Amino acid sequence: MTSLYERVGGQDFFDALVGRFYAAVATDPLLRPLYPDELADSAEHLALFLGQYFGGPPTYSDRRGHPRLRLRHAPFVIGVAERDAWLRHMRGAMTSVALEPSDEQALLEYFEMAATSLQNAPR
Repeated sequence: MTSLYERVGGQDFFDALVGRFYAAVATDPLLRPLYPDELADSAEHLALFLGQYFGGPPTYSDRRGHPRLRLRHAPFVIGVAERDAWLRHMRGAMTSVALEPSDEQALLEYFEMAATSLQNAPR
């Protein structure tokens, strides 16, 4: 059985997806202040994390250790508006790729779960 990572084309897919996502984040007045001035490191971290999560090599963990997503995001106020904006941009990044419906569904379900789990503010 092949992993989602293999089915979508490997790390190149996640690099491109995250590149499109961060292009939208760069101009978002709500999300942009949550990120460092330079987005390249954040984009690399997310792309490597997603690749690893969906069956790719453990490059993210090799470089950064355990993902500790909640801990890494704890310093930022993430409410409903931030979660929704993040999801909107990730869904937008996915619209330019043709995926098998089951792979698209798996990605979307993960993004929804992860974004909701990182919420730490009610608004």
